[in-house]
Amino acid sequence: MTKLSVNINKIATLRNSRGGDLPGVVKAAVDAERFGAQGITVHPRPDERHIRYRDVYDLKEVVTTEFNIEGNPIDSFTELVMDVVPTQVTLVPDAHDAITSNNGWDTRKHMAFLRDKTELFKSKGIRVSIFLNPDPSLVPYAAESGADRIELYTEIYATGYPADRDKALAPYLATAQEAQKYGLGVNAGHDLNLDNLAFFVRNIPFTAEVSIGHALISDAIYLGLENTIQLYLRQLK
Repeated sequence: MTKLSVNINKIATLRNSRGGDLPGVVKAAVDAERFGAQGITVHPRPDERHIRYRDVYDLKEVVTTEFNIEGNPIDSFTELVMDVVPTQVTLVPDAHDAITSNNGWDTRKHMAFLRDKTELFKSKGIRVSIFLNPDPSLVPYAAESGADRIELYTEIYATGYPADRDKALAPYLATAQEAQKYGLGVNAGHDLNLDNLAFFVRNIPFTAEVSIGHALISDAIYLGLENTIQLYLRQLK
């Protein structure tokens, strides 16, 4: 079964809008695990507009499932990850002012950089995943970098799903199958939700993990966090 990693960035966004510690990021992570989540994802950015670096240290003390830290491996992020030593680091080529992740790596162009970062993180026993657009030609270079997995950037799939779900899925299936050929695991994330998730994992059943934040936390406002996590887990069965 594909694992569900809950991205709790939006919990931090709400907290930061008012100050203080309500809602609590640590409590949200503990509760998400208690309600069935098989991982916790955070994406700290340099301006700390949602998850703060301090949060990452606090979460390391309480997360008992897989802890996934994603972000652009600039120096401060690299130091954080090497210090915290999560289960997995997902390398994302975010611009410093990006509202949210909006593109994957050009693995051919950035091969040397990705290889150096991958070697560094793996020296600490951290699993490395590279955020990738649905393009099979990028996969060999991800494998050459030494990464363990790729994470498919699924915004394009989510956008195209309502009009033609088979067409929307096709480049993702091709990229995932190419990753299998190179021995890479496949994760997925961005704009996956209760409408489009089941079709994705049913057709790419070897998806190891999905990271879902915005849609899941938005659903939880209406449905409650525990019920929402259970609904997402059902989509993955």
